[in-house]
Amino acid sequence: MVLALLALPLLWDAGGWDLALAQRMGGADGFALRGNWWLNHVLHDGARQLAWGLGLLLCLSVASPVGPLRRLPFARRLQLALSGLLATGMVSLIKSGSHTSCPWDLAAFGGVARYQSHWLGWLQEDGGAGRCFPAGHASAGFAYVAGWFALRRDLPRLATAWLAVAIATGLVLGLAQQLRGAHFMSHTLWTAWICAAVGWAVDAAFARVRTDMQGAMA
Repeated sequence: MVLALLALPLLWDAGGWDLALAQRMGGADGFALRGNWWLNHVLHDGARQLAWGLGLLLCLSVASPVGPLRRLPFARRLQLALSGLLATGMVSLIKSGSHTSCPWDLAAFGGVARYQSHWLGWLQEDGGAGRCFPAGHASAGFAYVAGWFALRRDLPRLATAWLAVAIATGLVLGLAQQLRGAHFMSHTLWTAWICAAVGWAVDAAFARVRTDMQGAMA
């Protein structure tokens, strides 16, 4: 799954479609929906609070599981909680070192920054505020993609639904930010891949620990 997801941001980057899509949503006067109440207060502030609330519930469920999580072994519950936190943290860490600015900061949309590939954002500044790549807000949904790895063996049906909701939520939140001018689509797609990659890496680490413990007990 991780390798398949990688094709999406790579193909999008190769097509150079970021600016063309953003120009359908904004212009020289900025983005008309930047101050939209629904996008700002519901799909941004409200969604972020809901995501952190779910994260807190998963952390509490490591010791005191509720609902179907009772059927998960302790290690899987720990993996479920930890993978989402690490995915969000990785996206934030990458953002902190990027000089890529958001669409609403670009001169083409009424700002001052020049447009350049987000890959160049690691080498040079674009004249704007930077720290816009990848998409942090979309990780409020995509971070839970990492949980699929923890659920898939013990609760496969829940894992499938979990994955579908996480992907749909991440895409909706990413699109909301795109409409406001806060991100390009590539930012959202790369966030999805980063979260999936973190989930895979955490799953591999937990599998290695279990193997080592079983070997030590043999």
